[in-house]
Amino acid sequence: MSKGIFAHWPNRITALRFLGAGAVFICFDLIGDRPVEACRTEIQVAFWLFVVVALTDFLDGYLARRYGLESAFGRIADPFVDKVLVCGTMIFLSVFAWSREWLPAWITVVVLAREFLVTGIRGYVESLGAQFGADWFGKIKMFVQCFAMGTLLGMHAFPFDAGALRFWSNASHVLVWATLITSVASGLSYTFKARRFLLGSSD
Repeated sequence: MSKGIFAHWPNRITALRFLGAGAVFICFDLIGDRPVEACRTEIQVAFWLFVVVALTDFLDGYLARRYGLESAFGRIADPFVDKVLVCGTMIFLSVFAWSREWLPAWITVVVLAREFLVTGIRGYVESLGAQFGADWFGKIKMFVQCFAMGTLLGMHAFPFDAGALRFWSNASHVLVWATLITSVASGLSYTFKARRFLLGSSD
């Protein structure tokens, strides 16, 4: 029987999700500066890879809790993979000519700043010996981010008719703004939760 951090399926799935995120970025790199019509296949592959990696987010955590296989590696690696997938996808979609209309670069910068802030706060609080895991607001934020990026990718991955394209275009605008709002709000929520540590209170 194998030993080490990859002895059990939860950590294996997390590692596979990380490789899947890398595959998404390879597809994005292959797309380059080409128009949508010239790289539809690559966008479709990136879309399906993104969907699979995003949807399997719950699987490694469920298996770890179900079979008592939770580990320090999983607690660190699982949210790390989530951030790599979402933030990396946002960066690419902010610069592609066919997607940046829906995802301005400044929104991506705000989301990245939120992730850096929360990661720093979490590291500081846990260095003091306290637990500072993800709350329900952070999980909602992750869901909205994935839904927004998946929708933006999907609307360019498939040749919709004018009516459907207009619907998905409007949905993408709404979801990107929802991403911004939930990201900022959850960042403020985490900061508020950690205020006593940040202010040096031991109460």
